[in-house]
Amino acid sequence: MDEEQLKVVQQDIHMVKNMLAEVVTYMKAAEAEVPESMRRFMNYFHDVRDIRYMHEESGHPVPPWIDREIERLFDRYRQLLEKQNEENGAFAKVRREMASDPLNRYDHTRLLTKPNGEVK
Repeated sequence: MDEEQLKVVQQDIHMVKNMLAEVVTYMKAAEAEVPESMRRFMNYFHDVRDIRYMHEESGHPVPPWIDREIERLFDRYRQLLEKQNEENGAFAKVRREMASDPLNRYDHTRLLTKPNGEVK
């Protein structure tokens, strides 16, 4: 490879690096509000629920394995919410930020923890 070709490759790599850094920045900003794992879980939960409704709407009995999966997802959702609402969880961080807005319709401070670890 001559020097001219190396320069073109270097420019391409630099451009790809900058674009990748921009994508990662957008991903981190989006995950500050809702972690990707939570978003994907909710999409799956919604899909399974839609499958259940599809059976009901067409007059077919819902297969028991679909109901069992809904039960599992229901409990897992509660667990994931608890984790995200813990002191360092994404939802707790957002709630802390939201709590300072005097125009909130709802009280977001009630689920925040006090310095001693107790829930307000």
